[in-house]
Amino acid sequence: LIGRLMFELPEEMGLIAIAVRQTQGKGRGGNVWLSPVGCALSTLHLTIPLHSNLGQRIPFIQHLVSLAVVEAVRSIPGYEDIDLRVKWPNDIYYSDLMKLGGVLVNSTLLETTFHILIGVGFNVSNSNPTICINDLITKFNKEEGAKLKPLTADCLIARTVTVLERLIDIFQEKGPNGVLPRYYKYWVHSGKQVRLHSEEGPTAWIVGLDDYGFLQVHEEGKGVESVHPDGNSFDMLRNLIIPK
Repeated sequence: LIGRLMFELPEEMGLIAIAVRQTQGKGRGGNVWLSPVGCALSTLHLTIPLHSNLGQRIPFIQHLVSLAVVEAVRSIPGYEDIDLRVKWPNDIYYSDLMKLGGVLVNSTLLETTFHILIGVGFNVSNSNPTICINDLITKFNKEEGAKLKPLTADCLIARTVTVLERLIDIFQEKGPNGVLPRYYKYWVHSGKQVRLHSEEGPTAWIVGLDDYGFLQVHEEGKGVESVHPDGNSFDMLRNLIIPK
């Protein structure tokens, strides 16, 4: 539906499709995305000029969206300590323990404009198949003696889009350094180790993101290098490869 509409509408018009339930949800690499009732499920259309800060670093879109979901919750007064985090490159996590959402971005370059379709799904009130945001709120209330109210999918979709709009504005004005401090505040990777090339490959320490949104790692005696997922692992951080 959006694929047909997105080229017909005026550029300044926003476009989003929201589903209560999906029967053919798609994940990365052709994986099925399970979409029970209680998920926040949406596809958002954006246009990004090619010759802009973000247009020159288009992989950053997925990081901005993941961050927007986390900030949509943790920017609500009282909800700042709900342990919702981002996992590079496109997952939303409870701490570093369990996935509860993800982002899938498709882009089409038409002349000098990127048309971006952002699919976002994250668990709000469904405890299955993993865990949901309202489970984290219930846990927080029990541990801290708080009385935070559960959140709704429509509220969080609206907040996510609003936060994303601000993050894009900041990125367009200041580039990666305008948003990376906020991203690192919520990511799960600080000081973590990964393997390069294979399960038995050399160990490297995660440093941060480079100017194009790829992961930077420090391998002993070899300095800092950017790495990509190997394209085969279900876990994007299982085996990382250094591009030639």
